[in-house]
Amino acid sequence: MLEVRTPVHDDLIDHLVRTTPLHRGEAARIVMDVLAYFDESTEEFVRRRHRELQSRGQNNAQIFARISSELPHRAVAPPDLSLRQLRRIVYG
Repeated sequence: MLEVRTPVHDDLIDHLVRTTPLHRGEAARIVMDVLAYFDESTEEFVRRRHRELQSRGQNNAQIFARISSELPHRAVAPPDLSLRQLRRIVYG
């Protein structure tokens, strides 16, 4: 089986292999999944979270308050967005 190497993240993958029961391929996949998750733009994140929370039966007031509280904890936090700006991202 051919192993795909990602030299940029080899140190992180090596660390995960040493400190967890993960095999190298599993660790590499997890690193790539996490990076893809945090690669989402602010707009993509807001739209995705709105859909997820709406599918759980939450109303817009709850949803936008929750999204507003989650945004500062993103890997690269966007500037503060007002509730109006969040609504515009979702509804245009």
